Amino acid sequence: MKIVAAENIKDYIGQELGVSDWFQIDQDRINKFADVTEDHQFIHIDEEAAKPLFGSTIAHGFLSLSLLPHLTSQAGTIFPENMKAGINYGLDKVRFLSPVPSGSKVRVRSTLREVTEKNPGQWLLKSEVIMEIEGIEKPAYFAEALTMFMT
Repeated sequence: MKIVAAENIKDYIGQELGVSDWFQIDQDRINKFADVTEDHQFIHIDEEAAKPLFGSTIAHGFLSLSLLPHLTSQAGTIFPENMKAGINYGLDKVRFLSPVPSGSKVRVRSTLREVTEKNPGQWLLKSEVIMEIEGIEKPAYFAEALTMFMT
């Protein structure tokens, strides 16, 4: 975590904020996500049926996306001094590029792309986040994540 004067956050645009630790997405987590979201499509929960298509079951795209807060907190985040709150502001763009096979390890790489002072003391940061899959060249996804910081 890097804490800087709010007016200096723009100096970090274009810089990589960091890379998270590897995180394993196992079948138990996929099954629990299927139960919570009521998304029981066979490609996620039926190994035999999914095998001809993907070689194994695959994680839900939204499961991998839901790991963003945890993984980006590990990857390295930049905060304005005297921050009172930081909130998830949404996503501008998400593209799922590769399926995440059950048992895979993933991590995210985050780069600061934009900083906008929306109102006095409210800073909107846009970060490019790429989820990598261990041993697979093409990433799981590319996302533009938005975070609002209030000072």
